[in-house]
Amino acid sequence: MLLSSDPNSSQATLAPSDVVQQLWRTLGQPDAALSQLSLSGSEPILPSSFAVGTAAQASIAVATLSAAQLWQLRSQQPQQVSVDMRHAAAEFRSERHFRVNDARSDEIWDKIAGTYCCGDGKWLRLHTNFPHHRDGVLRLLQCEHTVESVRQALQSWTAEGFEDAAASTGLVVTAMRSFEEWDRHPQGQAVQTLPLLTIEKIGDAPPRALRPPVAQRPLDGVRVLDLTRIIAGPVCGRTLAAHGADVLLVTAPQLPAIGPLVIDTGRGKRSCQLDLRQPDDHRTLSHLLHDADIFVQGYRPGGLDALGFGPEAAAKKHPGIVYVSLSAYGHVGPWADRRGFDSLVQTASGFNHAEAQAAHSEQPKPLPMQVLDHAAGYLMAAGAMTALARRVIEGGSWHVQVSLAQTGHWLRQLGRVENGLATADISFEQIQDLLEHSESGFGRLTAVSHAGKLSLTPAHWNRPSVPLGTDAPIW
Repeated sequence: MLLSSDPNSSQATLAPSDVVQQLWRTLGQPDAALSQLSLSGSEPILPSSFAVGTAAQASIAVATLSAAQLWQLRSQQPQQVSVDMRHAAAEFRSERHFRVNDARSDEIWDKIAGTYCCGDGKWLRLHTNFPHHRDGVLRLLQCEHTVESVRQALQSWTAEGFEDAAASTGLVVTAMRSFEEWDRHPQGQAVQTLPLLTIEKIGDAPPRALRPPVAQRPLDGVRVLDLTRIIAGPVCGRTLAAHGADVLLVTAPQLPAIGPLVIDTGRGKRSCQLDLRQPDDHRTLSHLLHDADIFVQGYRPGGLDALGFGPEAAAKKHPGIVYVSLSAYGHVGPWADRRGFDSLVQTASGFNHAEAQAAHSEQPKPLPMQVLDHAAGYLMAAGAMTALARRVIEGGSWHVQVSLAQTGHWLRQLGRVENGLATADISFEQIQDLLEHSESGFGRLTAVSHAGKLSLTPAHWNRPSVPLGTDAPIW
C-alpha cells in the first residue's frame, strides 16, 4: 500500500476497506474474515482536512471484527459485521452528544485550557482540566486563574521553554509543531520506528478456553479490569462491555476525574475505588487480577510498575493475562514517560498546525473530535480481543501496547481530504436516529449507540453508567 512520503501533500484518502485490511493484517488476523465486513458512507463526513471519518469507521470495524472472530472461535458461527461512517463519526464524538435528563453535560474544559501565543511568537497548548495540573501551571507562571493573566505571563516564555519547564514538574503542556518539526524531533523519530500497535507474548501459560462454554455474546464470561480515565482507555473498556465482558472500572478516591466523561464511557461497567498505596487495597487488586482475563491501564509507562502491577508482574501473578497499555507518546523515546492527552498530542505532533494551514488560519486549529483518543480506544479493544483469541489457541500471557502518538502517525498516513474543511458539521439534532435511551446512575441517559453492528450478537450495554465507587471490588 503506497502512501505519499510528503505528510503535507494533498494525497487522496485511502479507501476505508483498504485501511481496514491494513489494520486487520497489523493485528495478525486472517484475511478471510474481511469478507464478512460491510462498510457504508464516504469522506468527507466532518469538517476536517484529515480522514477522520475513515479513522473512526476503520478502527470501530476492526474492533467489531475482532469480536466476531472470538464469537466464531467459541461458537463456530461466522456473522456479518457492518459499520456506517456517519454513525462511527458520531460515536467518536460521543462525549459531546450525550444528554442526562435531556440536558447537556457540564463543560469539561477548564477556563484557561487552550492555546496561547508565547513571547517568541510560537503557540502553546495548556491542558488544565485536572486541578493539580491547573494549579501547577499557575504556580509556574506566577499568575491568576484568568485567560488574560496567563496570556500576559506567557509573553515572558518561549513555547518550547515553557513546555520543558512544565514537563519537568509533571505538568501537561505542549508547544505547537508542524509535521516537519515533529518528524525532526527525537520523539517524533522514535514514534516513526514503531508499528501502529504491538501484541507481544510476555509469558507462558497453557491454552485456556473462554468461559462459560455456552455463551450468548463474544465476551460472555470474560473479566476485564479497567484502570483508565478520560477517553481512550475508557472507550476500550466500554467497547469490551458492549460485546458482553464483565468490566470492572477501578479508580482511586484521591485521583481526579472528569464527571461527564465518566457518564459517557461508563456504560456497561461496574465501578469500584481502590487506593493501591494501601496494603488492603493492594491485596484486593491482586485478588481481582487472579480471576481477570484482561487488564487495561492508561497510566504513563512505568506508572504501575512501582506498585507491582506492571505487565511482567501481572503475567507472573496470573499467567494467561492479556495486559493492555496505553501511553501518550509511545513506550520508546525521550518523551516515553511524559503524561499527555489527545489535544496535546495533536498540538505537539503537527495536526493543529496542518489543520490551521488548510483553513488559512494563523491560530492552531484542532481536529473536529478527539480522534486520537477514540481511535486508540478501539484499537486497544481490537488488540485485547486478538490477544485473547491467541490465548485460547496457543496459550501465553500477552501485552498489547497502543499510544496516542502512534495513532496520530497512522492518521497522517490515511491521506488528506480535499475541501474537507468546507463540509458542514453534524449537529446533535441530525443524529437522532443514532441515539439510544436508558436509565443510569445519573438520570435518564441519551447517548450514541454503538456503530459496530453484528448480525448474530448485537452490541449493547447490559449495565448503566454509575457514579465512581458505586460497586464493591469483587467479581
